[in-house]
Amino acid sequence: MSSTEARKVKLEFKTLVGDLAHHNIHALNQLEPELKERVYSLFIPDRLFNTFNIDRGTFRNNDGERVVELIAPKRAGFATIELKESPTDRDCVFFLELADTPFFKLEITFLIVNDPRSPRFGIDLDDSGRRTKFGTARRNIAEEVRAMEAGLAPGQIRKGLGLLKDFLPRALRCLSAMGQDMLVAEPLTYHDAIIFERHGFKYIQGRRIMEKIDRSFQPGGELYSKLDGSSPFRQTGAGRTIRGRSWAIHDGVLGEPWKDIEMYRAMDRKADVCTFPDSVY
Repeated sequence: MSSTEARKVKLEFKTLVGDLAHHNIHALNQLEPELKERVYSLFIPDRLFNTFNIDRGTFRNNDGERVVELIAPKRAGFATIELKESPTDRDCVFFLELADTPFFKLEITFLIVNDPRSPRFGIDLDDSGRRTKFGTARRNIAEEVRAMEAGLAPGQIRKGLGLLKDFLPRALRCLSAMGQDMLVAEPLTYHDAIIFERHGFKYIQGRRIMEKIDRSFQPGGELYSKLDGSSPFRQTGAGRTIRGRSWAIHDGVLGEPWKDIEMYRAMDRKADVCTFPDSVY
């Protein structure tokens, strides 16, 4: 996304909202429904509307079906916006949840981008049909193995669309128009944290954990020694790639849950943080 396009997004946001104070999600949720939809839709990159032939003005596809849904209750400090190729599709193309933090900042609590035309892997349900919460509550090992072998990372049911480079400048401009000075994110996986690093995020907490993980995956380290082939996700050499490390961590190689990692991206500058030098995905 070019700087000109980003400025245009910010101007459009301010034009829609006006000069009233709308510094957080709760305040945006007080807008009238049609205006509220228009404002939140600015977080969706143009590339999705263009790729899937969805009209940004009407939120309808070529068949005239409405495919954008917003949930933003007036009393709530969160909002979700979802885009599908067709309303009957099982999986979304884009799902974003934004929430107010206790410290008056805004946080991405969930972001999903799927290529709906790519193969699907059933890591979201176990053998009994119960939801796995993307492998955090329970797991479907067979489907996870299939996903890993196809080049996906933990938590992915389909291949992504490489959209963060389009989404992030747009989101930052929207938040800047709200008077915010940063965007907070809690990476749900190891690879999420590394990807956020590459897009200019730095750590509120967890950098020492990430640096310790990197050291431990080096030859002679504790995690390196656990890549012993004892499971499909702990193969020798997995520590050389972001995805390999992420699958091993998802498989429990740390010996404790993945937690206590929180990051932020300043509006006006990218941070230069790298906890996995010379990494490949």
